[in-house]
Amino acid sequence: MSLTLYTNPMSRGRIVRWALEEIGQPYEAEIIHYGPPMKTPDYLAINPMGKVPALRHGDVIITETPAIIAYLADTFPAARLAPPPGSPLRGSYYRWLFFGAGPFETAVLNHSLGVIIPPERAGMAGYGSFEAVMNVTEAAVSKSPYLLGEEFSAADIYLGAQIGFGLRFDSIAKCPAFEAYWDRLKQRPAWLRATGIDDKLLATHP
Repeated sequence: MSLTLYTNPMSRGRIVRWALEEIGQPYEAEIIHYGPPMKTPDYLAINPMGKVPALRHGDVIITETPAIIAYLADTFPAARLAPPPGSPLRGSYYRWLFFGAGPFETAVLNHSLGVIIPPERAGMAGYGSFEAVMNVTEAAVSKSPYLLGEEFSAADIYLGAQIGFGLRFDSIAKCPAFEAYWDRLKQRPAWLRATGIDDKLLATHP
């Protein structure tokens, strides 16, 4: 079944392209421009939210970046982006993949928007506080080369990309643990290929 990525070089589609480069399967990419092109009936039939990324795999359509990455990891197990079912690492894999999609991304977004959660309402926020999320993340990436120890996984793709974006756009504070972790990830050949493709597209599809 063919793989088609619907993306824009200024979107989280960069994360999905990285995952696609990691699995090593041929795929096509369709660039969707922001504004009216994302709201056409044809594209809304793919993603009713009118946003990118989205992935078509044969007749299957997947939206939401962490869901796409989890799908790719499970659908192409030869790439070893996820511990196999039954592995004791499977729980930690899910934990960090969805920590990145939930507490980390939400905390960083709210912090960037100046949203302050009153301490007495921290329990309602889900992530508690921005400081708590940063402390937990820093500890997680300090213990070993990757979130699952010596084994790189799709959890590193998603949470790692969020850390990389945060360092680049100053939405998280630079610290030795974040910088060392991101320095390891951005040396991966798949990340270099994916970034090269999207940077070139950015120059031609502003």
